[in-house]
Amino acid sequence: MNDHTRPNIFPAVRYADADAGISFLKDAFGATEKAVHRGEDGVIHHAELALGAGLVMVGQHRQDAKSGGEAPNPLASPISLYVVVDDPDAHHAAARRAGATVVRELQDMDYGSREYSVRDPEGNLWSFGTYDPYDYP
Repeated sequence: MNDHTRPNIFPAVRYADADAGISFLKDAFGATEKAVHRGEDGVIHHAELALGAGLVMVGQHRQDAKSGGEAPNPLASPISLYVVVDDPDAHHAAARRAGATVVRELQDMDYGSREYSVRDPEGNLWSFGTYDPYDYP
């Protein structure tokens, strides 16, 4: 049985500097820390940040890690993350103030959503808007 009362997909984002990435996500997008786990070296190995009812996992990029792969490449993010927000205008203003690079200005879409897209300092693509897939068949 599938329970749609809470998310079941949790994006994981790696940063060359996870501390800076988390600070940016908090300042620009209003994320809140749920958990931060550091290694003996003080480096963030795993963190969980809440964005509304959703959760994004964050970690420090490490070449030797199973999910390490190549170092983050700004402006080459192969995926994007979409987050539903109640007030995209206020959210957009906060993201811009925090230094997010706007790649798609705030706009009303023909499918009824109001949304915008930005890149974080390490090139990950984030979109925010009112479109909620749970509200559509």
